Amino acid sequence: MTDETTKNGPDAAAAEAAADAAANVENEAAEDTAQPDPLALLKAENAELRDRYLRLAAEMDNLRRRTEREVKDAKTYSAAGFARDMLAVSDNLRRAIDAVPEEAKAAGDAGLNTLIEGVEMTERSMLSTLERHGVRKLEPVGQKFDPNFHQAMFEVPNPEVPNNTVVQVVQDGYSIGERVLRPAMVGVAKGGPKLVEPDTNSIFDQKDA
Repeated sequence: MTDETTKNGPDAAAAEAAADAAANVENEAAEDTAQPDPLALLKAENAELRDRYLRLAAEMDNLRRRTEREVKDAKTYSAAGFARDMLAVSDNLRRAIDAVPEEAKAAGDAGLNTLIEGVEMTERSMLSTLERHGVRKLEPVGQKFDPNFHQAMFEVPNPEVPNNTVVQVVQDGYSIGERVLRPAMVGVAKGGPKLVEPDTNSIFDQKDA
């Protein structure tokens, strides 16, 4: 048998067919390997959807809390401007009462005493109405001076109380909610001992303590 016969004979044809079959198997295997697993795709899609849902739920919860806070603030502080103006009226009523000399009060004039009582009742009623709308009078005497709620007008030499303690109120201060509506004008002690531990409580905690 010649080399030509060997190359072109039945054995050559069989070898070529076997090689083609092996190539087809390899191609099919490569195609199967290239195609992603449907189950893996489904799991990845579910994980992505779950992540998007959690993010959306967190955003909606933050929006709900922010809206509730804004609504609460609107209810609490909507009357702040009006209340501040009414405090000026209350100040004038107090000035009118204080302007009456003690001698005149002691004289017992019925008409004058009735007028004074009427003005005092009006002042109390006004302050009571403001309080029902969240306005509260500050009580700074004896507390540490707080620039957020107090306005220092002068210093009072007093070595018996800690330095920077409020010892006198010139004009009452008021708050609305957790905000200052009008700072209290005060006199503070000077020359006393320093506080060992700074008072970190808010003025509201100090009052309620």
